Amino acid sequence: MKRFLKKNGIKVAAVVAVVVLLVIVSHAILGGRAGMMADVTGGVTSPVKQAASSAVDWIEGIYGYIYKYDQLVSENNELRSQLATAQQAAINANEYQEENQHLRELLNFAQKHSDYVFEPAKVISWSSSNWSSSFTISKGSANAKNAIKVGDCVVTEYGALVGQVIEVGDTWCTVRTIIDSEIEVGALVGESESAGMCIGDFALMQKQCLKLTYLADGAQLLEGDAVLTSGKGTNIPQGLVIGYIKSVLSEANGQTLYGVVEPACDLGTLSELYIITDFSITE
Repeated sequence: MKRFLKKNGIKVAAVVAVVVLLVIVSHAILGGRAGMMADVTGGVTSPVKQAASSAVDWIEGIYGYIYKYDQLVSENNELRSQLATAQQAAINANEYQEENQHLRELLNFAQKHSDYVFEPAKVISWSSSNWSSSFTISKGSANAKNAIKVGDCVVTEYGALVGQVIEVGDTWCTVRTIIDSEIEVGALVGESESAGMCIGDFALMQKQCLKLTYLADGAQLLEGDAVLTSGKGTNIPQGLVIGYIKSVLSEANGQTLYGVVEPACDLGTLSELYIITDFSITE
């Protein structure tokens, strides 16, 4: 009906107008005098007048409905647009807030380690392999402000060790995480800072953990002890947090203890990361 009126409404209105005009002209010709013919004419034209008036009222009502409908559609579209804009603004505000929080934490960490040179990056994608734990980040040899090399460590804004760079492309790098079965990082554990080695273990990797072993004689392990990087080597500075002792177990011979380490970083929520491209080596 709406489409019919939009297409033929003017024609219908014109027909109604002609009928009304004929009634008015006939009434004027008769000069207002009523006679037998007038009575007959009046009897005929009266229903026509009523029908014409009803038709005009009906058409006006329909046109009013169409106008109101179109106005409501336009208003609805405008409200949808405003809602989408408001939702995007809220998303942007949340992202800015999170980024500012990352930067504040990084600033606090950087102030404690003024010799560190950071290169910010974002996680692009994770490896689909079940045999390794690695991901790709958004910086490489061509788009990084600071030169990135294989072996550079990657940390969160809190200074928690995430992993090491194992491959460098023009605009990307591959990072091996600290739970990967091939990772090896010198470690210090507990208040006594007993030396050991954090290594990847395939079975533990499935549980999002790694292994602390090769401990010095007499080393004491307690659940909850912090495990830090020892700085052994030239690519990872000393004092970065690897994780915390989740449990203390015995090797197969029953005489050697090792620790199961839970990473300090939440690998499942990584987004903003920082590559330490340079630092002062502790003697």
